[in-house]
Amino acid sequence: MSYTLYGENGSGAFSVEAALAEAGAAYDFQPISLDKNEQRSPAYLAINPSGKIPALKLPSGEIVTETAALLLIIAERHPEAGLLPPAATPGRAQAMRWLAFMASEIYPMVEIVDYPERFVPEGGPAEALRVKARDRIRERILVVERAMAGPWLLAGGFSAADIYAAMFTRWWACRDWRDEHLPKIMAMVRALSRRPAVAPIWRRHFPG
Repeated sequence: MSYTLYGENGSGAFSVEAALAEAGAAYDFQPISLDKNEQRSPAYLAINPSGKIPALKLPSGEIVTETAALLLIIAERHPEAGLLPPAATPGRAQAMRWLAFMASEIYPMVEIVDYPERFVPEGGPAEALRVKARDRIRERILVVERAMAGPWLLAGGFSAADIYAAMFTRWWACRDWRDEHLPKIMAMVRALSRRPAVAPIWRRHFPG
């Protein structure tokens, strides 16, 4: 039996697909076009009532959402992949810390950057809010930059937290800023994008 991942190239679905690939799990990728607003279609709202991607159908048929939760679920179901350090270790605590930090402190700002008019009137107020949210993302990802333990975020080596952090560097808030300000994270991104399981997925989600 396999998983079904609902998402779009270049979206948060990247991190979940990369984790599935690292785990060697069988999955189908079901495209949901943000440009066509398919995430708001009745068919997709029946899958995820929040109207956001990604969503993951487990082999049992159960639907789970929220990207950080999906990474934890995949790591838990496929411990042999080493997506998280062993349970009850300091490394596991740090992995959980950084996944929670990025999920709560960075990811919510992405919606504001992409769709400020959902929160304030269009025009000047929306653009001002977009800039504030962009600056918040940059401020928070610099916290991750300073915490990098070496070639990977955790001292013990590669983890799902690296996949998650790398994803944020691809989006608008960091795109023209990352190389100058995130040297440690960008070195990690280059290593991640060359991992055999991740490389083809990286190229499809983030061409060029």
